[in-house]
Amino acid sequence: MTQDTSTNPTADVQKSGGDLFNTAAGWVLFAAGLGLGLSILSGKYFHGDKPERPEKMGYVVEGVVEEDAAGPAEMSIEEALNAKPQAELVAAGEKVFAKCQSCHNAEQGGANGVGPNLYGVLGANVANHPGFSYSAELKAHGGKWDWDSMNQWLKNPKAYVPGTKMGFAGLSKVEDRAAVAAYLNSHGSNLPLPAFTPAAEGQNDAPNGPVEGADAGAEEAAGALGADAPVSPSTTETE
Repeated sequence: MTQDTSTNPTADVQKSGGDLFNTAAGWVLFAAGLGLGLSILSGKYFHGDKPERPEKMGYVVEGVVEEDAAGPAEMSIEEALNAKPQAELVAAGEKVFAKCQSCHNAEQGGANGVGPNLYGVLGANVANHPGFSYSAELKAHGGKWDWDSMNQWLKNPKAYVPGTKMGFAGLSKVEDRAAVAAYLNSHGSNLPLPAFTPAAEGQNDAPNGPVEGADAGAEEAAGALGADAPVSPSTTETE
């Protein structure tokens, strides 16, 4: 009886294939780790993870406005009040006032709620509606509710009267504020609208220096306008 001492070729092939796979996998992992490390190091060195704006731009493109430049100026409350027919403005104000109806009503004889009844508020003294407990800050503010003060109040009550109990954040659009003011004015106030005259085309192109004959022209204009010149509304606030 003889003993078979020959090796198994199948086992050798399987072992060789496993070693090759392990070697390849090791190189792949090594390459991935190396790439990740180099990426992190280069980002730290070149500040790629914290991009910075250069102190001086390479060149300026004409007509391109920088992102941090101020946008167009908001129209005045006078312009907003005269931007559309009063009937349309009041109707728009009624829709916006729906946001206020959980705390206020503007009907004659209406009860106070979380906020006071607002019938006849335009032109009235601040903090004057009977039976409502106003904050000491609003009482101390004084004045009357005119177009300008109502505009500022509706824009941001807490900024206009610090310490007020008014919890409303305000209306960001002057068009909405003008509409609400017009709506309130139609409920027992009827203040005349402030005058607004659009700037003449090309008015901003006038030279900055004195114009020949300006003194004489100004004197003639003053005599022609007289007492008919529109008077700007007061800036005091009323409630």
